[in-house]
Amino acid sequence: MAYGILKLASENKLSLRDDIYKFFPDFRNKEIAQRVKLYHLLTHTSGIPDSRPVKEQHDFYLTAKDEENFAPLKFTDTLEFEPGTKYHYSNPAFNGLALIIEKITGMKWQEYISENIFKPSGMTVSTITDGPHPESGVSHGHVLNDKRQFEELDYGEEPTFAAAGNGGVWSSVEELWMYEQAIQKNFFLDNVWIKKSRSLYPFPEWKDSISSRLGLSWFITKEMNQDMIGHTGTQGGFMADYCWLPDKKIFYVLLCNSPKPIKEIRARLFALLQQHD
Repeated sequence: MAYGILKLASENKLSLRDDIYKFFPDFRNKEIAQRVKLYHLLTHTSGIPDSRPVKEQHDFYLTAKDEENFAPLKFTDTLEFEPGTKYHYSNPAFNGLALIIEKITGMKWQEYISENIFKPSGMTVSTITDGPHPESGVSHGHVLNDKRQFEELDYGEEPTFAAAGNGGVWSSVEELWMYEQAIQKNFFLDNVWIKKSRSLYPFPEWKDSISSRLGLSWFITKEMNQDMIGHTGTQGGFMADYCWLPDKKIFYVLLCNSPKPIKEIRARLFALLQQHD
């Protein structure tokens, strides 16, 4: 998703400094929409609260897609903080970015990513949700219930699961390695944009208690005292961990369809690697 936006920016079809009012003129508070830029959505620093009434409208959000998940944000009257000053992870921000790709390209954003990101990367099996599960070839997510029994929790059971912009990619460890190689070899974006995506984005007015660790949708952190570029994620009964240590040339991915202590697993693995360095 993020690289789809960056590709459009590299082609001058949009700017990361465009305000979201340009794409959503139906935003009720024009002044707020003009203060929030695309890079704020990409870095989870917009300050727009997640106002989706998911608990109150559970059944609606079982099948609500990107448009329905982003729509409540258009009624924002008050920001949680001034854009670009703090971090608060926002799933519906990425539903909005998906819609922006469609507005710019005139095609389904899933198709745009498939043609411009997956295909150059050689990812022939990976796909993106556009409604329910793919009919075959995918796992189903599970959680432990109160009786310590596994029960399915994904499309049709988990609200917001059908909103794909914030996490609707179906892939494999093998194809994610292909994706990582495509990033490093500049298959779909040149080195300038790749480097920008994987560097700390400048926030001169930063006021959060924790220093920014935000790239353009990547988290720039430390592991084994080494720089690490990565992202974790959970969606229903699924969990994922994606890590690249550029200095060590170590790539690590964990994909789960049941509960796992993903950060503890990563720490144990990297500790073993460090012992054999």
